[in-house]
Amino acid sequence: MLDNSAELSPYEGIHPDSWLDKTRELVDAHPLGPDDLVDVVMRTWSGIFVSQLGSRPFRIGEHIFPSPQIMAFLLHELIPLEISAMHPGVWRGEESAEDKGLVYIPDDLYSVEIKASSSARSIFGNRSYAQGSQRAKKSKSGYYLAINFEKFGVGVGSPGIKRIRFGWLDHEDWFGQRAATGQQARLSRQADRYKMLVLYE
Repeated sequence: MLDNSAELSPYEGIHPDSWLDKTRELVDAHPLGPDDLVDVVMRTWSGIFVSQLGSRPFRIGEHIFPSPQIMAFLLHELIPLEISAMHPGVWRGEESAEDKGLVYIPDDLYSVEIKASSSARSIFGNRSYAQGSQRAKKSKSGYYLAINFEKFGVGVGSPGIKRIRFGWLDHEDWFGQRAATGQQARLSRQADRYKMLVLYE
């Protein structure tokens, strides 16, 4: 079990060269195992393409080709539904601004933020991720499930999942765009490399 009595990062006092060992420890401590996470992501992704929409049997990938933002939204919404259906009363989806995307009801420490992107390898947060967390409605630190997927394109065929990672990120790991109008935050190189464990690639 992890100690959630303090706000300190679990990486506090650990040299970045040893972050990967700590990441493995954090992943092992989580109630959802790596195989479970990969399975639910892949089933959710496949389910998006067999679902029917509208008054006729319209399907994503056949009649409708959503933008990457919409596909990311569907993953963000459907993954918690899948997990909560598998573990009723234990997991639930986001219900308020204070919640992570996937909430572990017995102990919020194990709740998970879900990030999905059509980038080949990177994930992004909005600009607030790179700002102090004192006024934030929910903590930017904690467990993250990161999913990279292919986007629709001419001659590409059915898009697939490219990469699934899982780990722990702290709000200090996010850096905003230099431009004053930039709305994205990205991970530091060390956090991206050592604090997110690759589960599928």
